[in-house]
Parts: sequence; structure tokens; C-alpha cells
Amino acid sequence: MRVLLRVLVTVTSVLTALLPAFAGSVHAAPAHQRVAVQRVAGQRGRHDPDADLQYVQRLLYDISLGDFMAIIGRGDPWFDTSTDLCSAPGIRSTGRTFDFRAPCRRHDFGYRNLQLLDRRYSCDTRSPGQICASPGRSGRFWNGTSRRRVDQQFLSDMKAHCRSRPWYDKPTCFSWAETFYGAVRVAGGP
Repeated sequence: MRVLLRVLVTVTSVLTALLPAFAGSVHAAPAHQRVAVQRVAGQRGRHDPDADLQYVQRLLYDISLGDFMAIIGRGDPWFDTSTDLCSAPGIRSTGRTFDFRAPCRRHDFGYRNLQLLDRRYSCDTRSPGQICASPGRSGRFWNGTSRRRVDQQFLSDMKAHCRSRPWYDKPTCFSWAETFYGAVRVAGGP
């Protein structure tokens, strides 16, 4: 019976992690949230740093992880949606007691896009409505404070996942969440 329970939990976890990427609008944000994301998306064509930052922060902090996965699964040519899914050597982003692929994806989105905003908008010679001709300096968008906030969201997303695990997997899952969080705090950037 215990083996059957573990198999069911594993299958459910895998399907839960994969479903938003394939479901498209079925798991999209509720209508009032979709409007807000679309409104900001319409402003992105102007290459406005404030609108871009608002969009990135909304995806990072204001919507559920499931909604984030649905939105990011559609891709966006203006933002970096690539991920390495927390490529921890020898550990990876999944284990018997955890599956941190979705939290890793949001964490990667935060790191990559806040750095991207610095490269696009933090130069001295940028004309209004344009991006930097050469890479900008760091600091306005990507700094120790923004990195800490992205890392804290990562920990929160991982802990939320751990709370969904069976009682006997929770302690190990929480331990892995703290381990992953500790690793990004040590090696993650500024």
C-alpha cells in the first residue's frame, strides 16, 4: 500500500508540474489578472523601463506559481524565459520528496530578467523609448535587494510545494528547500 501511495504521489506531482506548460489558457490567470498582464504587455512595445519592471515584478511576486507557469509557458520574445531548472550537480531539481522545477523556473526568470533590464535601461546615453546601444551598468534593477527578494520568493515557492507533499515527505522536502535557498544565497550574484 505504501508503494502504491508513493507511485500515486509521484504521478500526481509529475502531472501537476507538467500540466501548466501544456494547458495554455486553461490554467491562465483569472480574467482580472489577465487584463493587468495584457495591459502591461501592450506597454512593453514602447520599451519603457517602468512598464517592463512592473511586468517582471508582477510575474515574480503577484501571481500564483501555477499562473506564472501558464503565462511563461506561452513564451515572450522581449523577456528571457530560458531556464536551467536549478541545475544543481548531482541533485537536480527533483527528488523522491520534492519537485522544484516550477520554483526554479520562476527564480531563473527573476535573475535573468532583472539583469536584462539593467543591460537594456541602465546606460547614460539612452533616449526615451529606446534601449541602451551598449550594455548598461548594474544596480538599478539588479542589486542585492532585488536578488534577496527573488531568492525569498524562491524559498516561499519551494515551501509551498513542500506543504503539498505527504506528511512523511515534508521534513525532507523542507530540508531540501532550505539547502537550495542556501545555495542560491551563497552563489547567486551581487
